[in-house]
Amino acid sequence: MSEIQEQIKQTVESNDVVLFMKGTSDFPQCGFSGRAIQILRACGTEFSTVDVLADDEIRQGIKQYSNWPTIPQLYIKGEFVGGSDILLEMYEKGELQQKLTV
Repeated sequence: MSEIQEQIKQTVESNDVVLFMKGTSDFPQCGFSGRAIQILRACGTEFSTVDVLADDEIRQGIKQYSNWPTIPQLYIKGEFVGGSDILLEMYEKGELQQKLTV
């Protein structure tokens, strides 16, 4: 495993809820990342974020780590959940809220 993959794994495993996104939670740099933040805030959960725009290696590495081509990417308790569209769908069904409270 490369150093960047190891770093990503460490981040995913050391945070209960972590969102790899473009920008920060206060200043999202894309609409999808902004929507993911709004959904997580609506769930009232604590979460960490990683700005992939700040580090190109992480930006590419996270796509390889999850085998998922787009950002944002949400991880809950070490498990890849999905991107913005999946989060919205899960939120509307109440599944995301359940996953966050387990």
